[in-house]
Formats: sequence, C-alpha cells, structure tokens
Amino acid sequence: MPALILLILLRVKNLTFPKAGTLKPILLRALCIGLSQLCFIASLQTLTLVEGVVLFATGPLFIPLVEKLFMRGRIRVSTLAALAMAFTGVVMLAGGGSEITWRADLLLGLAGGLFNSGSQLTLYKVSKTNMSPLEINFWAFGFAAVFLLPLTLFNDFDVLLNMSVMAPEISSNMLWIGMMSLMIINTQVFRSKAYKLASSGSQLAPLIFTNLLFTAVWQSLFFEDRMSQSQIVGMSLIVLAIILNTCWVRFTAHRSGGLQARTS
Repeated sequence: MPALILLILLRVKNLTFPKAGTLKPILLRALCIGLSQLCFIASLQTLTLVEGVVLFATGPLFIPLVEKLFMRGRIRVSTLAALAMAFTGVVMLAGGGSEITWRADLLLGLAGGLFNSGSQLTLYKVSKTNMSPLEINFWAFGFAAVFLLPLTLFNDFDVLLNMSVMAPEISSNMLWIGMMSLMIINTQVFRSKAYKLASSGSQLAPLIFTNLLFTAVWQSLFFEDRMSQSQIVGMSLIVLAIILNTCWVRFTAHRSGGLQARTS
C-alpha cells in the first residue's frame, strides 16, 4: 500500500526508473525492509510494544558488522563493547524473573534490528543520488511488495480467497493499514531528506532513537503490559549501549577533526 500511495503522489509521469548503479542498493533496501518488517511484526505477537521496538532499534549496533561483511569496513572496539552490553540486556530481557529462557520472539526482534541496519545503510547510499525521496521509497516499497508477494500467497492464500472487502472487519483493518502506510511514508521520506543533508549515517541516530520514548508513552497510555525489574534494566542496557556507541563515534570524529585543524 505505501507504494500505491507514493505512485499517486508521483503521478506516474514524474517517475524515473533507477539507473544501474542505484538499482542494486534499492533492491537490497527492499529486501531488508521486507525481512525487517516480517521479523518485527512476528516478534510483536508475544513481545510487548516497547520490547519489540527496543530490539528493532538495535539496528545501528549492527551497521558496523554489516559494513565489515559487505563493504569491508572496520569494526571499532567501542562497537564490540556496545554489542556486549546490548547482549547482556537481551539476556536480562529473556530472564523475565529469574530463569533465563531463550525465546524465538527475542531472536526475531534482534533479526529485525539486523535487517533494519541493512535498510539504513542502503538508504544512506541511495539518498546521495539524484533521485527524490518519493522515488527512492516508491521503488523500495514496490520491490519489497514483489519480494513478499509469493510468501503472502503461499501462507495466506485461503484467507485472501475468502476475503470480502466490504466486510466490516476487513474495512476496519484496511483503514488501519492505510493510516500505517501514511505514517511509514512520512517517516521514510523525511528520513531520506535528512540523510541527504547528513555527513554520515550515524549523525541522525540520536534523533531516531526518540521513537523509544514515544513508544513507552503509547504503551503506558493504550496497553496494560507490565515488565519485571530485570526486564526494565535489560531494556535500559540496550538503549544505553546504542546511545553510548553513537555518542562515542561522534566524539572521536570531532576530536580527530580538531587534531587535524591544529596540525594544519
């Protein structure tokens, strides 16, 4: 649905097909978007909203690992320390009360964060091209829909076959999906514009993490989920690891820039 809404906004005539150099990162972004959303939604079947969002927000911690594997980047010691702290937080989340139980939903949440990191890396790369944010996200969401269509038909074919669009429940669900699509478009378009102005992908990370605060507010207002003390501490460790890693990267970059200015 986000791709259909973006197609209407672009009015077809303003749409250009990505060039060969841009098509590969867009396809990778589409694949990462589809997999990250699948993992995130699947994890929310049993996790609380805040737990799911916190695990999904571990994406920036995985960015150096993805860069190392696919772009020959360098992994900093600070990143390894942050990953260790975040892993400790996940262990405490798994504990709940006293006994640690490794649940599939936690692993799905972390997988969502991993694929989210791939989505952010490719978005940063594509945002530096001449394509507009609307075009970037149209092609990304369009290709993501194509990737997920076979899985949807295979898994939910009977449901789709017997579905009536005029049924009250379906109409209500379509309304919620439409609202969610508009919010997704708003988030991704503004993020694309911000990445176009940013000097690095990590520059915007502290602002993106404000979604954790808003999620905590929404959960307290609309849901009655309660977490144990150890789970709250575990979530705090994950958030702290993400923020410290981002701040340390910016601090070292600022310090190295200052040293270069003095020596020149």
